[in-house]
Amino acid sequence: MGEPDSSSQAEPALVGPGEIEQAPPAARRRDNALRWFLEVVVIVAAAFLLALLVQQFVLKPYAIPSPSMEPTLVQGDRVLVNRLVYHFRSPRIGDVIVFDPPGHVNGEPPLIKRVVAVGGDTVTVDDGVLWVNGVEQDEPFIKEHPIAEDYPEVTIAPGYVWAMGDNRNNSGDSRMFGPVSEEDIIGEAFAIYWPLRHMRGL
Repeated sequence: MGEPDSSSQAEPALVGPGEIEQAPPAARRRDNALRWFLEVVVIVAAAFLLALLVQQFVLKPYAIPSPSMEPTLVQGDRVLVNRLVYHFRSPRIGDVIVFDPPGHVNGEPPLIKRVVAVGGDTVTVDDGVLWVNGVEQDEPFIKEHPIAEDYPEVTIAPGYVWAMGDNRNNSGDSRMFGPVSEEDIIGEAFAIYWPLRHMRGL
């Protein structure tokens, strides 16, 4: 028998100096798909972590759970809460605050009310009207006049606020649970963002 013809046998391709052996097209596509998937996972995880940090320390959405702040806020409205503001200033009369009420239990949702008096003020409801430091308050934003029940005069201790709903005749507020510690205030609600037809600042 004759010797096999060596010229008919396939020889491995040689990679010369400076040349890179190319991966098969299918392998390149698989590597690109994996790289894209990993990038998406990292971006989504980073966005999720950033959203958690923003909610925890800067800006928190809050859904209105009851009619106690009508007509300013109606049940189902969603507001943005500034969590930083009270690191730079104290609460003021007129602020709409989100807070944990005295005696709250972990897991219970926070409340939203309006600050009507701050530390050092005296507050009372007499003859259907709110009085602060002996001055009758002009409150065009509340739902009903007069306020149904009077409340004896109290003096607010430093570091506390007196919070009441704008729907004075249908609101569980400081008349029920007393003054609110500034330490329990989560932040100031400053804008309605949903539904769109209600969108505005507070």
